Amino acid sequence: MMCNKITRSITCRSDRSQESLMRNHTVTTFILLGLTDDPQLQVLFFIFLFLTYMLSVTGNGTIIILISLDSHLKTTMYFFLQNFSFLEISFTSVSIPRYLYYIGTGNKLITYSACVCQVYFKHLFGVTEFFLLAAMSYDRYVAICKPLHYVTIMSNTICRRLVFCCWVAGLCIITPPLSLGLNLEFCDSNIIDNFLCDAFSLLKISCSNTWFIEQTVIICAVLALIITLMCVILSYIYIIRTILRFPSVQQKKKAFSTCSSHMIVVSITYGTCIFVYIKPSAKESMAINKGVSVLTTSIAPMLNPFIYTLRNKQVKQAFNDLVKTLVIFSRK
Repeated sequence: MMCNKITRSITCRSDRSQESLMRNHTVTTFILLGLTDDPQLQVLFFIFLFLTYMLSVTGNGTIIILISLDSHLKTTMYFFLQNFSFLEISFTSVSIPRYLYYIGTGNKLITYSACVCQVYFKHLFGVTEFFLLAAMSYDRYVAICKPLHYVTIMSNTICRRLVFCCWVAGLCIITPPLSLGLNLEFCDSNIIDNFLCDAFSLLKISCSNTWFIEQTVIICAVLALIITLMCVILSYIYIIRTILRFPSVQQKKKAFSTCSSHMIVVSITYGTCIFVYIKPSAKESMAINKGVSVLTTSIAPMLNPFIYTLRNKQVKQAFNDLVKTLVIFSRK
């Protein structure tokens, strides 16, 4: 009888410790379900995402190289554009190559560390982009509303500080929720219904009380959105007021054309971000999240280089000069 009691006690303690271990255990891997289980659709997604990724890296990389090499593009506007292109390459590279590897190998597993890194850098690059877009809108405001003081206000030192502040702001916004998220427990499920690790996807499968973290995430996201969007809106209110006062129609067209590319990129970036928080129903929310994730991580970074260059004569000329130089060099 004594032995049975001891055995039961040990067994009970073992079960409790195992249960405690399961509850306190941080999972080592997550399973990413991806966009679809259909093999044929996976092939189509692989081709589509591979092409968009290559176009994104090539397009944004070309912009970075052109601005670095061409002396005519050594201006404030192109300095910001160069940094924006770097962010676009970084943002799309965080998630797309990993998903292409998953489709190619069939390996759905992603380690806990890799998942946390993906969440961290995805949000860091994304939030920094918002602040950089705000800085670019301020640059357009100074160029159009205060052209005589443009060189003084937007000096090289000021531009570098603005870009540095964008990165610092991004870090300050994402650090609080990420620090809280490191304490999450995953004891019920490690399956993520997406093709990348996302903050809301992790909160959804966690068995911890996530209310405070969710509120922190929402507050930080709304704070970043409101601050940057207000800067953009105020800048363009003053820009439009100034442009409408121009006496010549030609001057108005020229002024609007210098801002049109930035306005399109701002509309796409903020539009997709706002759309994430406007969900028709709980059932459709995950499908919408997947669609928006594809748009933000692959399509938008691919489109932005074309948006900025198709109507920009200076960038076109710099590209033509580079091609001619490469052709001459290859012949030698």
